[in-house]
Amino acid sequence: MEAPGSSKKMIATQEEMVEAKVPLAYRDQCTHLFIPLNKYRQAELYLPWKCSSERHTYEKCEYELIMERMLQMQKIREREAQLKSQPIPLLPKTANA
Repeated sequence: MEAPGSSKKMIATQEEMVEAKVPLAYRDQCTHLFIPLNKYRQAELYLPWKCSSERHTYEKCEYELIMERMLQMQKIREREAQLKSQPIPLLPKTANA
């Protein structure tokens, strides 16, 4: 399964996300990293220095997704700006012109 407009594929299945009780806000292309991170956090009693490498990997994945979305939005805005800058013809073109 792949999210529309994203280059990353969903690795975690819906069943895995439900089983791990992942909140809806965290169900994206980085969920496959979020599930083991939360298991590790619970095992280590949420001590911040214990799971730094897993957290870094998850946050890097999230950052890459955000940057990808920003680039897509920039392309959309550029296309819209091009469409707005094109002049609207006052007289329609005829078939013989």
